Amino acid sequence: MTELSKDTTLCISLAARPSNIGTRFHNYLYAELGLDFIYKAFTTTDIAAAIGGVRALGIRGCSVSMPFKEAVIPLVDHIEPSAAAIGSVNTIVNDNGRLTASNTDYEAIAALIASHELDPAASVLVRGSGGMAKAVVAAFRGAGFTDLTVVARNPEAGTTLADAYGYVWTPEDPEPGAAVIVNVTPLGMNGSDADALAFSAAHIDAADTVFDVVAFPAETPLILAGRTAGKKVITGAEVIALQAASQFARYTGVTPTPEQVARASLHSRAS
Repeated sequence: MTELSKDTTLCISLAARPSNIGTRFHNYLYAELGLDFIYKAFTTTDIAAAIGGVRALGIRGCSVSMPFKEAVIPLVDHIEPSAAAIGSVNTIVNDNGRLTASNTDYEAIAALIASHELDPAASVLVRGSGGMAKAVVAAFRGAGFTDLTVVARNPEAGTTLADAYGYVWTPEDPEPGAAVIVNVTPLGMNGSDADALAFSAAHIDAADTVFDVVAFPAETPLILAGRTAGKKVITGAEVIALQAASQFARYTGVTPTPEQVARASLHSRAS
């Protein structure tokens, strides 16, 4: 890391439960590329004041996590299509006091759908209805998928999400048969749900592609089961690396190479 000075550019994250993943990812690339930047994670109980601080203090970039992704919308000056499409923000860039918001989660999901060559004619089953589920469902709609079912226990959130994109909601798992199954819940995440399998063995066996947005660990029970069954898998580690790389480019004006992103991602996940 370069020596800090009055000219060092600050980027931050705002989350209810900050982690070290983004901090380690960004600072690793700053050091490798010799950029005079530093990244620090914060939490807040006053999101309006925090965003006011981003503007007033000239903080260059701000990553936004739950529960602030929607609350920041009225606090910025411009909303890019990636955020407008889903009413959710995860990235803010400060250009001399003008705050521009985008959603690199949406961009990452869309890029993975394309790079893994998922067939728009395929049926999709998405478990979850939170902020990240918005990004997932909107990205599938943007990619031309017409057969998608949202599985969510909360009827209001589930129907709102499904209806917004012309899809179907159900509170319970439908019969196995969806070609693409996507977990957008904490099931399988480190912690109390670490051993949980987001879909049944029958749903995994029937699928062609198993997609889990849980980033830590990358090898969730769902991903491990998908690999064992010989399915194409898409991991949360891929999502978080792509969205962080997009944030990095927005903040610094430098686009890291895929090899640099892979190294930074590995470093960010090291214990």
